[in-house]
Amino acid sequence: MEYNGRESDHLMLITPERVFYAGLLGRPRKRTPGCCHVYVAVKGNLHLTIDDALATGELFVTLPNQRHSIASDYRTAISVTLEPESMPDGVIEALAKRLTGPDQAVYARKILAAYTLLRQRRYGDITTAEFDEMCFGEALPRRVLDPRVMRAVARIGRFSGEPVTADTCAAEAGLSASRFLHLFKEETGISFRSFRAWKRARHLLHFANQDLNLAHLAQDIGYPDSTHFSHSIRRFYGLKPRAIFVGSRDLAIYRSTETVRLAEAS
Repeated sequence: MEYNGRESDHLMLITPERVFYAGLLGRPRKRTPGCCHVYVAVKGNLHLTIDDALATGELFVTLPNQRHSIASDYRTAISVTLEPESMPDGVIEALAKRLTGPDQAVYARKILAAYTLLRQRRYGDITTAEFDEMCFGEALPRRVLDPRVMRAVARIGRFSGEPVTADTCAAEAGLSASRFLHLFKEETGISFRSFRAWKRARHLLHFANQDLNLAHLAQDIGYPDSTHFSHSIRRFYGLKPRAIFVGSRDLAIYRSTETVRLAEAS
């Protein structure tokens, strides 16, 4: 496990398929992330708004690409995120039903206990199965991707050199661009373009507590210009890039060995 940051009750653990975040939510603007979010209140309640309907409670689940806003009674809240391409179709929906059902309070306590564990650093490296066990009490089913799509996913995740294109991935897979795009959507459930846009925005998380030139960062992770960068981040997170960095100054960031390995492969 690589640690990047400082001593803090605010923390983020990043793995290729999961993120555990305990920190500030920022102002409750609409956000449309490409992942599943499990939100848990540290104290008091959370307030979730979807389609102008407001709900209040201690645990909420939002599905990938579901536009929503989230606010908290307390300055720190927990967000556990799951990448949809890592699980077979229907798994996220079934998990959401379990987490928000009669045992909701049990799951909320489980995730709060995971937060306590992470704050005490009583862990070494962590796999996706171990992460799921820690947060949900079980390892969630894994999606098995076609090796050609897996190579494309890995390429997108490196964030180095020239931007990854469908043509490049198709050539590497020995397919036409149209056949590759169809295969990618069929295997992951997500279009190539949407997948790449979300992963680019997700990559920002690795740098959230650093003092960086945001224009340079945008270029480094593949955005054509600062305007595109700002609009994309605001769409996915409901916050401008600068607000994310200001709110993350005391955030301790941990990266799994697999995450570090993928970064170093670039």
